[in-house]
Amino acid sequence: MGLRLGELVERLGGQLIGDPNTQVSGIAPLTDAGVSHISFLTNSKFRAQAGQSRAAALIVSPNDDALIAQAYRGARIVTPNPYAYFAHAAQWFESLTAHVPPAGIHPSAVVDPTASIDPTAHVGANVTIEAGARIGANVVIDAGCYVGRDAQVGAGTHFFANVTFHARCTIGARGIVHSGAVIGTDGFGFANEGGVYVRIPQTGRVVIGDDVDIGASTTIDRGALADTVIEDGVKLDNQIQIGHNCHIGAHTAMAGCVGVAGSARIGKYCTFGGAAMVLGHLTIADKVHVSSGSLVSRSILEPGQYTGFYPLAKNSEWEKSAAIVRNLASMREKIRALEKTIKTITTQDEKQDES
Repeated sequence: MGLRLGELVERLGGQLIGDPNTQVSGIAPLTDAGVSHISFLTNSKFRAQAGQSRAAALIVSPNDDALIAQAYRGARIVTPNPYAYFAHAAQWFESLTAHVPPAGIHPSAVVDPTASIDPTAHVGANVTIEAGARIGANVVIDAGCYVGRDAQVGAGTHFFANVTFHARCTIGARGIVHSGAVIGTDGFGFANEGGVYVRIPQTGRVVIGDDVDIGASTTIDRGALADTVIEDGVKLDNQIQIGHNCHIGAHTAMAGCVGVAGSARIGKYCTFGGAAMVLGHLTIADKVHVSSGSLVSRSILEPGQYTGFYPLAKNSEWEKSAAIVRNLASMREKIRALEKTIKTITTQDEKQDES
């Protein structure tokens, strides 16, 4: 199923340069786009590829449009943020072919009589919904999911297959939770008594806002006493661990394999590259950006980009650097002693000059 470019621009905005009746059937990268595709230029380094693209239309910024207009002969949609425009256009194309599961409850589902399920919701095969759970309008719960006692699922949220959503946890509207995610597991809470660990009951909840995406096999622990909170618009990639009592601010995004230890408080509009780690009980300000593989071991109270790892090197070079780092403390003491000696000699010379 195709779209007219004019229809796309009427819906999403932007300035169309070219024939509004041009038909496009989908979106493709610059190098793969054919005459029925729309493509996009988000990195100026690829202007040459854009100029040679066979795409029927390109989504471009005003600056790039001025520089490729002579080389590229197709239609252009000019917009300040081509990547965001591409995302919205991709959502629209997806909606044209998306399968909408029928409303209703599969015969194999096990639903407690006290659970409340909106008649527009879809509950798939082998789903279990416990007592007191509330499922909102147009919710999709795919096969094999578990929704615990007194849990709440907001309107339009989609649980893909085999999601586990434990008791009393809540998620707002339009959430997406991918397969294998586990929400509301016990946090890692133990007290040491004479070398023996004593379990601390985890009695808090996980409270998730609206428009939150949670990737496959991501785990979010419930709070020990207070709640673990994931605010509106947070985006979590696959295989992320969020510890108990954490608070993740609105519109923060984390790439795969990020780990956040318990009781960390992270601000709004932050980003974390893949495999970044945050120690427990830290505070991170709004608009902090942590590079991939970095370890955050102290609170960050000012916005900005933060990086904490050595550049990649040959192993022999890395070992030499590591040896230097191990000896920094003794080197510092030697330098201080040398500075003290130099100061003493300088003082003696000055006294001799005065005499």
